[in-house]
Formats: sequence, structure tokens, C-alpha cells
Amino acid sequence: MRIPAAALVLAALLAALPLPSALRAQTAGPPATGAAPETPAPRPAPLRVALETSLGRIVLALDAERAPATVANFLAYVDAGHYNGTVFHRVIPGVLVQGGAYTPDLQPKPERAPIPNEAGNGLPNRRGSLAAARRPDDAGSATLQFFINLADNPQFDPVPGAGDAGAGYAVFGEVVEGMEVLDRIAAVETGPAGPFPSRVPKTPVVIERASRLEEVRP
Repeated sequence: MRIPAAALVLAALLAALPLPSALRAQTAGPPATGAAPETPAPRPAPLRVALETSLGRIVLALDAERAPATVANFLAYVDAGHYNGTVFHRVIPGVLVQGGAYTPDLQPKPERAPIPNEAGNGLPNRRGSLAAARRPDDAGSATLQFFINLADNPQFDPVPGAGDAGAGYAVFGEVVEGMEVLDRIAAVETGPAGPFPSRVPKTPVVIERASRLEEVRP
């Protein structure tokens, strides 16, 4: 049987057309001998810091990807031993506990230069989150003080177009161990002391030691 010339031409044209991607994937053979499939690079282990306090141990996991400047600043204080012997000087039950700046007799410790505000990085001020404290009227004034949220506090998140007052407070980590310690701190009796008109624990809650923890992968 003789195949019409038109059919031969059509067959040649079809053979020259590129295969659809799905079909190409089905007809592709195995990778060449010795070629290894690509594997994604492992993510770095999260940085963790332990706060050994007079009321128990708190472990913080830091997010250096979304708050690099704030994490680097916090770790610089940790590595220098700055937080050892400081207190939680501000305790507001159901809202936050704040510390990092004062000795038990409420003397201020020296601070480094302020850092940029990294609020709005996708990390909300919710229960257990760790954030950088700053002056309410200056978004770029965070230095050594930090606070831990005792509840979800969306009022501390940034409000677009609201200026420094609404610039938010940068979250840079979270509590992964010891929320019950924070709740114990929140239950202490407070009152006026030193330069503060209220909210200071009458029995100092001391950060006896702050240190990095080594991460052990499974």
C-alpha cells in the first residue's frame, strides 16, 4: 500500500514539534550515571537563649531571619554578660513583663547605640513573643530593654501611616520554655520604686544569668 505524500509530510512535521512538558517528563530517562539530585540546604538551627531567673528558667528562640538587627543587638548584650544581675522592672499582669536595663536597686546599666525598628516583619505581638522595648515617640530608639507579651497585644503591632507612635514594637523571638515562669512573674505584687511611679515588683525578679544554648539536631 502506498502512503500518500501529504501524509508523509504531516508525519515529519509532527515529529519535529516539541513535546509538551508533561509528556517530555514522562519520556525522559533516568539521570545520567553519577548525577545526584539536588537537595535543599538545611536551615540553620534557631538561636536560643536561656534566662535563669530567681523565679525559674525561661528559654527564648530568636528569629534572626526576620529580625536580624534586633537579634544581633540582643545577642551582643547576652554575650557581654550585660543581662546578668538585671531585673524585670515593669510588670503589667495580662499585658507584659519588661526588663534588661536595671540592677535590683534600679540603677540603669550602660547601653549601646540604638538600632533600627524591625516591626512589621511578619511576627505579631502575641502571647509568648519577645519584643524590643523603645520610647513611644521614637521608632528607632530600641537599645537594651526587651519585653515578653503575656497576652495577644495587637496594639503593639505597626499601624501604616501612623508615624513613630504607631510604628510598632519589633518582635524578634518567642518563649519556647517557661511561660509558667512568666505567669509567676506576672503574679508578683508591684508598686512604685526608684524612678518609676508603679508596676515595679516589690520583691525583685532577677535575671541571674542569660546565655546562649547549643542546638542539638535529631
